Amino acid sequence: MDESSFQAYEDEIQALEEEIRLLTEQYEDIQQEESTFFSNEEILESMKSFQDETEGHESLSDLKAQLESLERELSFLTAVTGFHFTSHSKKTVEKTKNGTVKKHRLSGKCYSLSFQLEFQLLETPNSEKVSAVVSDLSIIMDSREDSNVSKFVSSTEERGDLPTFFRGISTYAKWHEHRRCTFLHFKAKYPDIVTLPEGLLGDFIILRSPKVSGFELMIVWKIHLDEEGTTTPVLDLLPKIPEQVVEQRMTTVESIPGCFRSLLRLFGIEAAIENLIQVLDSEK
Repeated sequence: MDESSFQAYEDEIQALEEEIRLLTEQYEDIQQEESTFFSNEEILESMKSFQDETEGHESLSDLKAQLESLERELSFLTAVTGFHFTSHSKKTVEKTKNGTVKKHRLSGKCYSLSFQLEFQLLETPNSEKVSAVVSDLSIIMDSREDSNVSKFVSSTEERGDLPTFFRGISTYAKWHEHRRCTFLHFKAKYPDIVTLPEGLLGDFIILRSPKVSGFELMIVWKIHLDEEGTTTPVLDLLPKIPEQVVEQRMTTVESIPGCFRSLLRLFGIEAAIENLIQVLDSEK
């Protein structure tokens, strides 16, 4: 064999070795990737479960009706809780005779609030059911800049308390959505009176009198979330009133914040704001 032929074989062998190396790296990356791929055992178990559930169905129409029913239930739960999950991935970290540890990643939105979760779940089978213990919980939220939310998230992470997280965020986000819709309603209904300096996602609105220059009422609407997941709306009124009006109606001016708090207790948020706007509109 001449030298050129030998070199050709050598080049081909090196090319094949390089290709094998690349394929090996790709395979290892796939094995390490956190994805929604399931193991063979999980696939077989899911198929068996599906077969068991469908044995009693007589036709495809029955399966379609069941699917539609499940979709309605999911839509109902989304409407009630506000949660919409956009992605979920998991991988098995450890598997022993005592249990299985799986790492989960979950992301979604609750109304307008986005979140990402990462945690490990230890599943331990027993004679009656599978118990699960959460550990290494990590939560990322856009609204964590709010000190109340930050404390709540930190407390939930330390305890690995997923139920409290979902319950607390659902109520907190629902109040945020309620505030946004309320601001939008009054801005659309009274565009000449209502101003939103920080937009619909801000925590206050300003009511400007169309008849008395410089007469403004700022309604501050905070949403407090404690470490146990309890949400409390906190509203107050800050008046900005011209000196001449103050001099003429000192007693009336001083009573405005107290009257607003009384309206809140008696009639609720929307009715209290509506009443203030009506008073401003009729003020001379």
